[in-house]
Amino acid sequence: MTDSPLPGHPQIHYRDGALHVEDVRVADLAALHGTPLFVYSKAAMLAALAAYQRGFAGRRARICYAMKANSTLAVLQLFARAGCGFDIVSGGELARVLAAGGDPAKVIFSGVGKTRAEMQQALVHGIACFNVESAAELDVLNEVALQAGRTAPVSIRVNPDVDAQTHPYISTGLKGNKFGVAHDEALALYRHAAGLEGLRIVGIDCHIGSQITQASPYLDAMDRVLDLVDAIEAAGIRIEHIDFGGGLGIDYGAPDGTEPPGADGLWQQLLARLDARGYGERLLMIEPGRSLVGNAGLCVAEVLYLKPGGQKNFCIVDAAMNDLPRPAMYEAYHRIVPLALRQDAQATAYDVVGPVCESGDWLGRERTLAVQPGDRLAVLSAGAYCMSMASNYNTRGRAAEVLVDGRRATLIRAREDAQAQMRGETLLPD
Repeated sequence: MTDSPLPGHPQIHYRDGALHVEDVRVADLAALHGTPLFVYSKAAMLAALAAYQRGFAGRRARICYAMKANSTLAVLQLFARAGCGFDIVSGGELARVLAAGGDPAKVIFSGVGKTRAEMQQALVHGIACFNVESAAELDVLNEVALQAGRTAPVSIRVNPDVDAQTHPYISTGLKGNKFGVAHDEALALYRHAAGLEGLRIVGIDCHIGSQITQASPYLDAMDRVLDLVDAIEAAGIRIEHIDFGGGLGIDYGAPDGTEPPGADGLWQQLLARLDARGYGERLLMIEPGRSLVGNAGLCVAEVLYLKPGGQKNFCIVDAAMNDLPRPAMYEAYHRIVPLALRQDAQATAYDVVGPVCESGDWLGRERTLAVQPGDRLAVLSAGAYCMSMASNYNTRGRAAEVLVDGRRATLIRAREDAQAQMRGETLLPD
């Protein structure tokens, strides 16, 4: 047997010309479960987590998986068993954490629009911290906590006005973004919070964006946050933990892409800065998402038709923008490879598109592929922000999901049919 790992995907490789995830042939999974189909590598997820764990070795730190990247129950269960906490942004996500066996005492609740019902739900379950993102939210949380007879642990998400140098839709740390409170308003807000009986200040939070591929934005944000910690503690308010968010990018395989630093190497740099500022012994929180699951997953699609055109050639597949929203939303690049390397088809440049009735329904542009109808393709780096953002547009059912562990493959989500989509809807009375 000859293995040829794909760059950036050590658990995804060709073996004797057939694409495998760990020790399972992907074509066998597609034949059994149909397409579109998401396939994840357990080993790849745990290897990504291990890089963070190495970076924090010997430190007081908590890794809270940002579950918006992929909230499938079995994925959450995997990280809960590995000791992770969770970063949630809704009451529904908290319900998923509990269903997966996660510890609510390791849950951080982020997001700009928490409802009173969500706040009460989180208080009842005893979450670790609310990351508060506005003065108005702080006051409402205080009211809800007092009415519930509880004390809400809070940190304030500070907007450091640092450019993460990423796509504007996933940049969160600039003055024009909706997230967090302004750096120069934070101290006054901490003083206000300290006077509210229903709250207990436990930390400070910062998150500047997603798919970050350089260390410098993190270092800049850290300095800005630590300047604030200096001022807050000088005002007599103790900060128990410092939360630096997540956002570390992955290599999507784009020809002009920048390879991000490894999580362990990045945190060596950040911890050196933290030590130099005198905060090396403080409890640290981080919230990685994409970097834990993104390159652990792929989406399998079948080639339906090849459609030559005067200006473009189209490879029409059965996966679409409702399955893989990132290209349509962000013009994002995903590498696309065949499940079987074939020699009997001519390589041609295609736009790989889906069947949804939108011109924005494309998965890859100008991809050189040697394929025929009936062949199957794998869209790589599909573990993050694909299934979690999938929709039923055009009444298309969401895909099935499989988790691979060595030679074993487990169906962790059944394919959704039309009946499941219509459940809960009601026809008009006669």
